[in-house]
Amino acid sequence: MARLPSDDPSLASVRVRVARSGGTRRPCVRLPADGELADRLESSSRETLDVEASDLIRVIIDRDEYHARVDADTQGRLLRGAFDNRRLARTSGEGENRLVEWLTAHGREEGDALLLDVVAPGDAYGLRLPGERTVYDVDAGPRDSLADIARDVDG
Repeated sequence: MARLPSDDPSLASVRVRVARSGGTRRPCVRLPADGELADRLESSSRETLDVEASDLIRVIIDRDEYHARVDADTQGRLLRGAFDNRRLARTSGEGENRLVEWLTAHGREEGDALLLDVVAPGDAYGLRLPGERTVYDVDAGPRDSLADIARDVDG
């Protein structure tokens, strides 16, 4: 396991916004479209976040790791929640929504900016407030072949 600070030049960071979506109107995080990323990436020439709707990813918030499913609505991709395990992330209706808790605890409302750090493309992303620095404990994650098998099993 390696430690990676959020201000490391190898780490891509993209500005994202708090949004409201769906019937509950709970806060969520709107991910930019891949075409919008060139203007938003703070450090790196990476042009995509390497996620699609229905992908399960790890989200690191305040050094705690959670699981989230990338959702989509008519405006694009978003994260509606972060949960304690993959099963809860898949169902999204059970368990504590750690993303909403964190946004509420920090007084974040619709339109407020956040930073999304690309810790391991397609697998792990860090979420933090602008101006804050954090350190991520990074493991390599599953090999692509194992990740593909897990994705197929998860549906």
